[in-house]
Amino acid sequence: MDQPKVERMLRLMKILTANTLYTVDEIAERLNMSRRTIYRYIDTFREAGFVIKKSGNHIRLDKASPHFKDISQLVHFTEEEAVILKRAIENIDDTNLLKQNLKRKLYSVYDNKILADTIVRGSNSTNVHSLIEAIEEHCQVKLIGYRSSHGGEVRDRLVEPFGFTTNYVQIWCYDTESNSCKLFKLSRISSVEILNTKWQYQSKHEKAPIDIFRMNGKESKEIELELGILAHNLILEEFPLSENYLTQIDKDRWLLKTEVRSYAGVARFVIGLMDDIKIVNTPELEQYLAAYVSKYWSKVIK
Repeated sequence: MDQPKVERMLRLMKILTANTLYTVDEIAERLNMSRRTIYRYIDTFREAGFVIKKSGNHIRLDKASPHFKDISQLVHFTEEEAVILKRAIENIDDTNLLKQNLKRKLYSVYDNKILADTIVRGSNSTNVHSLIEAIEEHCQVKLIGYRSSHGGEVRDRLVEPFGFTTNYVQIWCYDTESNSCKLFKLSRISSVEILNTKWQYQSKHEKAPIDIFRMNGKESKEIELELGILAHNLILEEFPLSENYLTQIDKDRWLLKTEVRSYAGVARFVIGLMDDIKIVNTPELEQYLAAYVSKYWSKVIK
């Protein structure tokens, strides 16, 4: 296979595993390929054993495919190497953005308890180790004293954990009560009890797409924001994936054009920087923000 073809297939694989879902027409436009070529490469992925999933007109390559685990082993660290990497990373100043980037990249190719320690500290560390063990053993767990963001309810949750988000901030679980896959925040879990019961719903384990503001959901909404220097710098620091969707339009202005799974995440970002952000061609987001401010402003100024 010639090198240009390999590069095209790798670029297609990258876009098929991005957080944003695309139609074949959108992929063809972004990669400057024909629809026929896109379908031919997708067939090649499928024949090689990768799982292709469709959601309406959108198409993606399932990162849960066993082949992704095989690929991750191409970049393998021994336990000793992982310890050395851990020490090296921790010697970098906490304010250095490079440190977070290194952690993120290491997690993307090597998911084990030692590298988890470079990211998670304090009370969450024990819970992360228990959840990693439960995932490896395919066991159900009880999230003890989980503090829900809705109404502040605190109660135990019986779930099947099957994957972490970047930096171990949240964990994907199949919630046996609601019979659906959900994200649970590690910071809201008091403790984790590993049960003797094995997974009962593995066929239903599925990660929903996550947008650059770390919100998940099956529906997508397109947004456009014009950002000033402050907003541009902050979005890159807080939401690094935004870099792929930013276009500089003049010396001190940038256009962010992307899809979100919920207006909640982007709304929080906009409200904190209203003097440096302009909403472009997104009336639905404007309406959401107006309703949000109207609903909660009276509570803020009391």
